[in-house]
Amino acid sequence: MLFDDPDFQETIASVLVPVAVPGAYTYKVPPGRSVVPGTIVKVPLGPREVIGAVWDIEPDAAINPNKLKTISRIYDTTTPLDRDLRRFVDWVANWTLGAPGMVLRMVLRSEEALEPEAPVPGVRRVEGAEPDRSTAARQRVLATMEDGFAWTKSGLAHAAGVSPSVVDGLIHQNVLEVVSMPAAPPPPKPEIDYAQTSLTPAQEKAVDGLLACFDRAGGSVSLIDGVTGSGKTEVYFEAIAEALRREKQVLVLLPEIALTEQFLRRFEQRFGVYPAEWHSEITVKNRARVWRGAASGDVRVVIGARSALFLPFRELGLIIVDEEHDAAFKQDDRLPYSARDMAVVRGHISKFPVVLASATPSVESRVNAETGRYELFELPERASGADLPELQAIDMRMDGPERGHWLAPRLVHAVKDAFAAGEQSLLFLNRRGYAPLTLCRTCGHRFQCPHCSAWLVEHRFQKKLVCHHCGHFEPVPQTCPSCQSADSLVACGPGVERIAEEVSDLFPQARTLVLSSDIAGGPERLKREMKIVEEGGADIVIGTQLVAKGHNFPKLKLVGVIDADLGLAHGDPRAAEKTFQLLAQVTGRAGRVTGGGKGFLQTYNPDHPVIAALLSSDKHAFYAAEIEARRAAGLPPFGRLAAVIVSGPDRTFAEGFARALARAAPHDQAVTLLGPAEAALAMVRGRYRFRLLAMAPRQFDLQSYLRQWLASGPKPTKGLRVQVDIDPQQFL
Repeated sequence: MLFDDPDFQETIASVLVPVAVPGAYTYKVPPGRSVVPGTIVKVPLGPREVIGAVWDIEPDAAINPNKLKTISRIYDTTTPLDRDLRRFVDWVANWTLGAPGMVLRMVLRSEEALEPEAPVPGVRRVEGAEPDRSTAARQRVLATMEDGFAWTKSGLAHAAGVSPSVVDGLIHQNVLEVVSMPAAPPPPKPEIDYAQTSLTPAQEKAVDGLLACFDRAGGSVSLIDGVTGSGKTEVYFEAIAEALRREKQVLVLLPEIALTEQFLRRFEQRFGVYPAEWHSEITVKNRARVWRGAASGDVRVVIGARSALFLPFRELGLIIVDEEHDAAFKQDDRLPYSARDMAVVRGHISKFPVVLASATPSVESRVNAETGRYELFELPERASGADLPELQAIDMRMDGPERGHWLAPRLVHAVKDAFAAGEQSLLFLNRRGYAPLTLCRTCGHRFQCPHCSAWLVEHRFQKKLVCHHCGHFEPVPQTCPSCQSADSLVACGPGVERIAEEVSDLFPQARTLVLSSDIAGGPERLKREMKIVEEGGADIVIGTQLVAKGHNFPKLKLVGVIDADLGLAHGDPRAAEKTFQLLAQVTGRAGRVTGGGKGFLQTYNPDHPVIAALLSSDKHAFYAAEIEARRAAGLPPFGRLAAVIVSGPDRTFAEGFARALARAAPHDQAVTLLGPAEAALAMVRGRYRFRLLAMAPRQFDLQSYLRQWLASGPKPTKGLRVQVDIDPQQFL
């Protein structure tokens, strides 16, 4: 691993660096310095320097140290990555067929965290010193500092109600002196018994089962399957309390940033403090603090997106995956991995409990629970005692709206009744923007993204046509670019903005709010608006899938789904499951506290098994049928899938390479190879895409087969890229 060669009197070490190569590089350790496996270092790599970590791989004893580059920096103040985390990195790389260095990159993504936080400049009162002239503002500053503590300049000015120039004047007169204040203190630890929650018998049974899992030597995985509003969060809060009682750190994974704010408040109500946050919207400074706090053990609970799974926790002892069915836990770019599945792996490696929670579990998790791989805890009733919402289908073939409108008369009447009664309504459509397609009524020209095989979506609020795949946008033109006709452009189909326009016409007195991820203002605005809904500040909410999971809107009584068939039209083997989950989640927002909730599903196919299962509230029947269909087709979890996606700037060359790759596939009777076929999204960001799909039995070593295949097949050139996606969740 690491050794001293008496012949060369040099110490060498294997260092894993964040590049797409299959293994570690070998470097010399600076004279007089030492490293251990997991030590974080900076090393030269070509013309640049990169952050890496000393790894477990044995350096080649035949290497002459004199020919090696030297580690340029050793981060002595940073705790080395522990053995379990290094094993986890290797496991993820092996499973995904990715480079270990690219997995390590997710661990070392905060370079700022490797440096101790710089002291904060502050000011302190000089004992006995007085200003040459006393003013009311100066006196307020001095009165504020009577406690004798140091203050930051901005904090002191704000507390005293003066401008910073007043503080600067006192510094100039030597009444205040500039001092270095220590960096931010460690965050306060959660109080285990801060607030006790009264639990239902079903919740108490689930809690008892979860607590028993902590005493299992090899770790365990539990699934909390509870209806919407059943109190799953309160149940796993008790598991968090137990982990904290055992002096372990906790990670809670959430699929959406939008869920964070409400969760933070609920956590604070239970434990007296906020947990640390980890997601793409936190500042660089806070990201570094959380990373350091996780590594040192000062941060006890982290709530985060999927990337939080790669934080270097010092003593991690519990992972919660909330809304475990959510597709957002699957990363499709760069290194495709499922955070839910990898959370289970991390728990297995370190032998601690992992808890999955959902009102609509994935079929895979449900099968694992039924076969005994996971512990199953069911919460069949709402914690408030309220009934589940009454669901009705609106057959759009018979009772659809008039031309140019999108809300059926029955749904409009129900919203009117709810508004008159002072109740909230939610209209759900999983389609952002104003309209999914804009065309010219004169010549038929359709506005398409120049970089993707996708139509541009009109965002009328922003006066833009936007591609939702690459981000390309352009202003809405006044004339058709093809035939130059004026005022000939027409929006086709509805998005949430168009539904909001119709609602505004129908209910001009109602307080209307649109919740969508692309509304100007970003996550902060979304948090504010979620709170507005929660507090009853909106009468009618129009939202996308953001509102379909995890939120508790106490005043919401009515949910209307505008296009219940939308998700069933895709060529996706999980289409039925995803649609059922989405619609069950969104309709489950209604009547969570006081009951009396109603849901309406606008559909052109009311007899579809998914719609029928929702209307009957027979979740178990749906899962039984879906599981049997998967079993018969040999699809996950009863079989294995792997997608191989070939992409490149030249369509003909990419297709030819994909065909050559298919011909090079090793023959194995256990493997069925489909394709290559042009992807449903044939071009994304200027790259043409072709897909191959490998199917195999559950016990088959698909990764070894793929490695052999890719090693013996043609090598990508001319800008081609080959990506492997184990257990693909989307087929676009």
